[in-house]
Amino acid sequence: MRIIRGKYGRRRFDVPTNITARPTTDFARENIFNVIDNIYDFDSEPTALDLFAGTGAITFEFLSRGCSMVTAVEKATTQYNFIRKVAGELNANAHLRLIKGDVLQFLKSATTGYDIVFADPPYDMPEFGEIPMAVMQSKVVKPTSLFIIEHSKKYDFSSLPHFVEHRAYGSVNFSIFDMESDNNC
Repeated sequence: MRIIRGKYGRRRFDVPTNITARPTTDFARENIFNVIDNIYDFDSEPTALDLFAGTGAITFEFLSRGCSMVTAVEKATTQYNFIRKVAGELNANAHLRLIKGDVLQFLKSATTGYDIVFADPPYDMPEFGEIPMAVMQSKVVKPTSLFIIEHSKKYDFSSLPHFVEHRAYGSVNFSIFDMESDNNC
């Protein structure tokens, strides 16, 4: 795993071979962060939430670019331990809240809103299609939040409220929602 840009940029970490996550490719991650950079000002030290954190690549990209606090939610023990290990190596624990648990349960009980919310659910998750609305109906989004979900090409979320853009990088797709947008198709 490679952190692309920011204060931890170009740092590499060997991902354990027994990780079951499907990490976002460097190419797709670099491109979606270019989009986020053009929408959101990281100089304002936003807060971010990484749902289904996996290897933590998105989490560490947020931290590297200047988020004041990143909450990462990951259920699998191997991935959770890897994120914790990398955070320690980067000395980033002060800006990371790592939660070991189920994302859907987390969304039901969350009381904190974030500036940027990123979700990368397993593509074969039975409830995958319900994730965007579960996020947008939870308290993790604020009226000014930016929400991005990574998904396969079989999903089209363009009819959902606050949808603003779809991006595809190879087989990786992102749908972007801006809570300030009044798109209520």
